[in-house]
Amino acid sequence: MLSIEVCYALPGTQTLIAVDLPEGSTLRQAIDASGIRERHPEIDISTMKTGVFGKLKPLDTVLAQHDRVEIYRPLIADPKEARQRRVQKTRKAGSIEGRRWLNKDSR
Repeated sequence: MLSIEVCYALPGTQTLIAVDLPEGSTLRQAIDASGIRERHPEIDISTMKTGVFGKLKPLDTVLAQHDRVEIYRPLIADPKEARQRRVQKTRKAGSIEGRRWLNKDSR
């Protein structure tokens, strides 16, 4: 038997469910056995990404002992655009983050 954890995180809370499965079980079988979709009906594994320990994996991935299956929510904002907005905001406030040094002697 495999000891697996299934995890789903929301902004304010995390659900972590331990399940025991037979050897050769898949990521999809772990999600089904956990009952997490009854607790969180918004989970649609046909469209949401899944993974094991932070690495994206398809639903037919065979699990190993002590794997943590993760269900990922869709991103609200593009991380690159969000970082660019933060840099622009700090530049407007007078920060030199992201600017190149103009004078080599001042380094």
